[in-house]
Amino acid sequence: MGILDWFKNRAGQFDPDRASDELVRWAVEKAITLTNPRLKLLSNCHKRLTPAVETTIAFLRAQVQALPPVRPVSSTVWSSDPALRAFFVAPSDIPTVLGRSDNLRTLFDRFPEIDEAYLVLGMAFNEQRVFGMALHGNMVQRDVAQTSVSFSDHKARICDRDQVLLRRVIGVEVFEYLVAHALAEMGAERVERQELEGNRSLIRARLRLLQQHGPGLGSMFGEAPAAPSEQARLEAALLENERQLEAIGGGESVLEAELECLQEILANPHRYLRIEPRQLRLSPMNLVLDESSTDPAASVDFALAHLSGSPPMRRAFVLARVARTELPSVQKINFDDATRYL
Repeated sequence: MGILDWFKNRAGQFDPDRASDELVRWAVEKAITLTNPRLKLLSNCHKRLTPAVETTIAFLRAQVQALPPVRPVSSTVWSSDPALRAFFVAPSDIPTVLGRSDNLRTLFDRFPEIDEAYLVLGMAFNEQRVFGMALHGNMVQRDVAQTSVSFSDHKARICDRDQVLLRRVIGVEVFEYLVAHALAEMGAERVERQELEGNRSLIRARLRLLQQHGPGLGSMFGEAPAAPSEQARLEAALLENERQLEAIGGGESVLEAELECLQEILANPHRYLRIEPRQLRLSPMNLVLDESSTDPAASVDFALAHLSGSPPMRRAFVLARVARTELPSVQKINFDDATRYL
């Protein structure tokens, strides 16, 4: 089942007040499986993780309210839709973007009976301060500070047959993003432990060599005896290394730390993901205009997703409805033409 069964419109499964027990159990199990199945060895692992998972689901309920409404995306309506003109430079860009989506093509191939599909159209969003001309009354003023926006790097990877299923898929994607964030932090701690253990071995080996290079052997190999200060420095480094390893822990303590990491992230999803609805009044040149401006402009709605990953990411997106006819046909190789160049 999906992580967000409250997206389904069947009354028996939609609970407006709380997440179903089945949903929570599934989410807890998925979080453990994706991070470290050995977490199950800890006492009351599922019970301890449940409150954090419930917090994440409640957070996703709130975030889904910020999703923009579904809008038709078609090259035939580009000229009459200010939002599409803001998102795409030319109407031909729309089928080009859709044609690059293998998931969309697979969906239409799998369900030949459907004539349209729903998808998340993601875009890079850039705001830039520029200087241009503006009309103030009857006077044209030059070098006026303005904000220009642009949309690029269009992606259409998440899609489904209807918008209810699409929202459910979005919920699953967001949940897995948070779990992956926890896994990344766990992985960083595991790497740190491996580096410390390797460093400890190197320090011990170096210390043994220095201890052996006393007055006799030092003279034999042409090396001066190790200074007491050097041995003291390496001994201090070894003790610090041991202290760090002890702080990270081993065995059950490592699992405890990983469970606490997973709990911390799922209990505070707002630190790692935020969806912000945006509405801009844009000119035909994608300049942001205020309400007092008399220049031609239109309101453009979309959403911004802020992801605090490594590196942090900000992406604009809309929920789109696209017709099968908007998907360009697969380009086939013309072998007759190709042989002419062999």
